[in-house]
Amino acid sequence: PTARMRALIEPVREALSRVDGTFTSESVFNASTTARTFTLAMSDLGEMVFMPKILRRIRQLAPRASVRSVAASATQIERGLETGEVDLAVGYFPDLREKSFAEKHLFFHHFVCLLRANHPIAASTLSMAQFLSAEHAVVYGAGRTYEIFERYLKSKKIHRRVVLRTPHFMSIPFVISQSDLIVTVPHAVSVFVKSLHMNIRIAQPPMRTPKIDLKMHWHRNFQRDAKNRWLRDIVSSLFTDESDEWRI
Repeated sequence: PTARMRALIEPVREALSRVDGTFTSESVFNASTTARTFTLAMSDLGEMVFMPKILRRIRQLAPRASVRSVAASATQIERGLETGEVDLAVGYFPDLREKSFAEKHLFFHHFVCLLRANHPIAASTLSMAQFLSAEHAVVYGAGRTYEIFERYLKSKKIHRRVVLRTPHFMSIPFVISQSDLIVTVPHAVSVFVKSLHMNIRIAQPPMRTPKIDLKMHWHRNFQRDAKNRWLRDIVSSLFTDESDEWRI
């Protein structure tokens, strides 16, 4: 064979192997007996939103299976999805744009403000004057969602006084409940905080905040893979614009 033909042989062989593996997995996968570990790429916020329901459903349908959550860079997630080391990336992953990745919209997310229940600002919807006069906490680096709100404020030339910056969502309920700080967070955080029954209430921000498009992503190598399809069906049935508890 020519050099050109030799260069094409290995990619074709790999593609045929993937196809063969796909059809094999179609015929042998059984959720009720599988002991497989399903791996999901999520941020810590993503785990708050998605993991409880996903884990509960998997435990119901595949009691011998296990679940692993990973937090990784965009490059690592891309590689993991391509090789099958990661089954799905679920949440806000704007970097997964290559044509080799497939995606499905789940639902839109929005932002709310959290403040102490007996905060001097008693309004359920903050005025712009109240928002600007208050002292704020900012959660940075937790996934990519924080960037959306910060970019929005910058585009509108809205400047607030930031007293605390932290990379940890988990510390926020304790900080807010014991101070006069206000924090603007994705609504899922407020759902989580509400479940803690702490001295915190939710208020709407004074502006119409951007929406976060939450999706699940997978590699097209596994488009027809039975295990991957089963997992995708679970996620898409649990989280939709019509039925999720975080809808706008």
